[in-house]
Amino acid sequence: MDPGILCFHHCDHKVFCTIIPEKCPVCEQKLDRYDYNLLPFRVPYPFVKASQHPRAIVMKPTHGDFLNEEGIHGVDPMTKKWSNFDSSSDWDQCLLLEQFDELWNEIWDSVLLKVSQSPLWEAHRYNEERHNCFTFVLAFLRALDCGELSEKARDPKLFCKQYVVPRTSAAGKYISLYRQLKRQNYFIQNQC
Repeated sequence: MDPGILCFHHCDHKVFCTIIPEKCPVCEQKLDRYDYNLLPFRVPYPFVKASQHPRAIVMKPTHGDFLNEEGIHGVDPMTKKWSNFDSSSDWDQCLLLEQFDELWNEIWDSVLLKVSQSPLWEAHRYNEERHNCFTFVLAFLRALDCGELSEKARDPKLFCKQYVVPRTSAAGKYISLYRQLKRQNYFIQNQC
């Protein structure tokens, strides 16, 4: 769930918080709507709820979520859908790596069924380091044959460089800011 991180500029500082204070935490001047160098804005939340992005490649930690909790996830063998086996039933905090439009519906379902029914993906073959959820997604993308994305899926390092690292880097900044705000009410940054 989006914690609603806000940012405002005042007295040559960026102030990050979850509630706009009555006074600036730097200069302690009372704030009103005319005192801001830039109106307060909400910092974009980098995560999506997977159920709101059908036909998408999303990513979440194996254990927990990006901000707090712990849980386990995987493919439900009956429904062929990803399942979250913690206290919640949805993937509420995922990074969106790639979204496909509705034109892919039939192909997506057919390829997902074919790949998931392959003996290669039987539970006893799972190996945390070499044959896991990530390698399943790469196999699915290769089988989907959707151009550049499928090509990049042939090389795990290239796929990570192109699709995973940029999203996790941006999310990392948000996570760092979120964790700062859990420890203190404000995070203050000098404007340059």
